[in-house]
Amino acid sequence: MYKNIEKQTMLNLKDLVEYQEGQVVSKTLVQNDYVSMTIFSFDKGEEISTHAAGGDAMVTVLEGKGRFTVADDVFYLEAGQTLIMPKDIPHAVYGEEKFKMQLVVSY
Repeated sequence: MYKNIEKQTMLNLKDLVEYQEGQVVSKTLVQNDYVSMTIFSFDKGEEISTHAAGGDAMVTVLEGKGRFTVADDVFYLEAGQTLIMPKDIPHAVYGEEKFKMQLVVSY
């Protein structure tokens, strides 16, 4: 089920992706019909533009600070904070500063 990750090894999720200047970097850890789990890093000022997901999307910020727009609401999340973005509701993600997050989408 898990891919791109060592099993039976202690790790920090934020260490699974590095920052790259001017980019959003992602590493998918799980992808199937029921769940998707991806770790992202955002350089400051980088974004994922407005889109909607086919499942509820739960983000947890691992490091730094990001801005999450869900419909007409704006949320600023820092390390350790979590937000659930509902299925089929347009949302966007923006790097207020360099930040890393875990995304889990359940279908």
